[in-house]
Amino acid sequence: QVQLVESGGGLVQAGGSLRLSCAASGRIRSIVAMGWYRQAPGKERELVARITNNGDTNAADSVKGRFTISRDNAKNTLYLQMNSLKPEDTAVYYCNARLTSDIIWYEYDIWGQGTQVTVST
Repeated sequence: QVQLVESGGGLVQAGGSLRLSCAASGRIRSIVAMGWYRQAPGKERELVARITNNGDTNAADSVKGRFTISRDNAKNTLYLQMNSLKPEDTAVYYCNARLTSDIIWYEYDIWGQGTQVTVST
């Protein structure tokens, strides 16, 4: 069994910063990529940023220059440093991992439970 546990969400004023963390645990064989997605009320879930096991990253245009994704491979932990936050960044942020496990050798996706980020004006 593999799980993702997120932390670091909360309430912050516009212009402030937050750092999200996502720890993967369990019978992990390999992690191909990890990413952050978000879903605002009434909207579809969207990609925020993603990083592969080679360190290649991509991010949504709306967060480029403000958010930084990083990963500690030794700890199987993903981070999202969010600076210059705006009210439109308010959403539930979900961690995603594409991986293989000791039980399931083909690649599959798992999701964290989500963490709320609220940016006030």
